[in-house]
Amino acid sequence: MTVRIGTRASKLALTQTQQTADQLAAVGGFPVELVHITTEGDVKTGSLSQMGGTGVFVAALRDALLQDTCDVAVHSLKDLPTGAAPGLTIAATPKRADVRDVLCARDGLKLADLPQGARVGTGSPRRAAQLRAARPDLEVRDIRGNVETRLGRVPGLPGNAAGAPGDLDAVVLAAAGLERIGRLDAVSEFFEMDVMLPAPGQGSLAIECRTADAPRKAGSTEGSQGVLAQALAALNDEDTRLAVTAERAVLARLEAGCAAPVGAFAYRKGSMLYLEAAVCAVDGTKTVREKKATDGLTEVGATLLGIEVAELLLAAGAAEIADLAASR
Repeated sequence: MTVRIGTRASKLALTQTQQTADQLAAVGGFPVELVHITTEGDVKTGSLSQMGGTGVFVAALRDALLQDTCDVAVHSLKDLPTGAAPGLTIAATPKRADVRDVLCARDGLKLADLPQGARVGTGSPRRAAQLRAARPDLEVRDIRGNVETRLGRVPGLPGNAAGAPGDLDAVVLAAAGLERIGRLDAVSEFFEMDVMLPAPGQGSLAIECRTADAPRKAGSTEGSQGVLAQALAALNDEDTRLAVTAERAVLARLEAGCAAPVGAFAYRKGSMLYLEAAVCAVDGTKTVREKKATDGLTEVGATLLGIEVAELLLAAGAAEIADLAASR
């Protein structure tokens, strides 16, 4: 059998999907082919938050799965809505890449070195809010486009094509995406967590399939059905799964989408799972942060940890500084 793998057609999506396809083929011993799917986020213009944010890069891929146009779909996990998709399952979360956000600035400048009023581009309200919190004097601009287009907005970055617009002093992007397409040379600074918490699920991929094709216990070899299910189970990294489950539980409890100014980062260390999350005012004037840990190293335990941290955020006033559905 040939396994059909659905993907968006951007350079980043194709790169990360091809890497996943190669791993599946190697583990499962079956041929694979990529199926290009155009999503709403690929064709609409305007800011992601105005388009609804959550799911604009996902719905068409999920439809393709349900209509049997493809057998699995590869998503950037941070783009996935937290609600369940009937008939579909996240069958694997491969080992996570670097979760951090990065600054790509002209002349190799770091955030602290940017001149007053410097123009910094991002399409993420979360990144914009944390930038304004760190540097209220910056002019943060909303931008769209793929990774190469965004990098082209900054003059003189390594790898930029001649004639790029160069109308910004810097852009903020995800380290994982730049690493996957070989553009880490454009990075002038990696942000630490005290400056910028990443989006829930950032740096992780989600391999989604029809429920009937998934391992009986998602992410486990126990009771796997068929070659595809076994290959999917083999690609799952349990530490990554626990971490992103906790992070996404924060979003779910806050009833916030992937475009909300919410950052979260979880990681396992020894017998404990640690989680830190923040909700930011879009103008950067207020931020609430909370953190907690658990020894419940199961998906249920990770989910409960995320809910507990979200409750701490709400108690600290998160609903008053951001537009969260949980406050309505």
